[in-house]
Parts: sequence; C-alpha cells; structure tokens
Amino acid sequence: MKQCRRVFLLMGISLVGMTMVAVGPAKGEGLPKMPPRQVLLQKEVDLAAPRITANVIRVSFLPGYKTPLHTHEGPGPRYVLKGNLKVEDGGASHVYGPGDVFWESGQEMMIENVGGTEAEMVIFEMVARK
Repeated sequence: MKQCRRVFLLMGISLVGMTMVAVGPAKGEGLPKMPPRQVLLQKEVDLAAPRITANVIRVSFLPGYKTPLHTHEGPGPRYVLKGNLKVEDGGASHVYGPGDVFWESGQEMMIENVGGTEAEMVIFEMVARK
C-alpha cells in the first residue's frame, strides 16, 4: 500500500472506458529523502591545460599479474572494484582493496594483483586536450 501513497504525476489513463488517476502522498508522508553521500576522495588539482578530456577506463587484472613500469596520459582518481592491488606510484607503495580510492600522480608506476582472484579497477584519467 505504501506504493499507492508515493508521489505521482497527476495523470488520466483510459483503459476500456475506465479512468485511473494517481494520487499524492498520504498526510504526513513527504517525498523520499536523498540517498546518503560519502566523499571517497577529495583533491585539489592544477591541470596542465584549461580544457581536458576525461577518460573512464575499466581494467581487469588476472591473479598474480604485474604491469610493467608505465605512465598514463594523465593523473586522476582510481577506484578498486574487486581484488587487492599493490600500487607503486611516485616512490610510494600501497595495497588497495574493494571500495578503496587512490590518486594516481601520472608519474611512472606499476600495479600488481596481489590477491588470489581477478581484480578490477576504474581509472578516471584527466588528459590535456590536443
């Protein structure tokens, strides 16, 4: 019955000669509250250019896989979806797990899947437009 009390747009629907009209919330019942928000990472960034291209990239790592030393086109936050990843970036080394967010500097780095299962992460990359 709660569904009947939710806010709907007033509408008329004609079905086989019948008209149905949706109603608003019951007295004392308001609109649903916004879902809770949690800031996972906040960082001030000086961009290399006034305009960037934002890339969102999903990457999977097989158990034991280690990338070679490499760089990305731009820095940005990285979000671990599953697994455990050891990240060596800018001379520091950390292990991140599901739900962890970290900042990749854009310097030379390596990532290794140190868990026993496949690992996945999402790369949010900020690249200067050409």
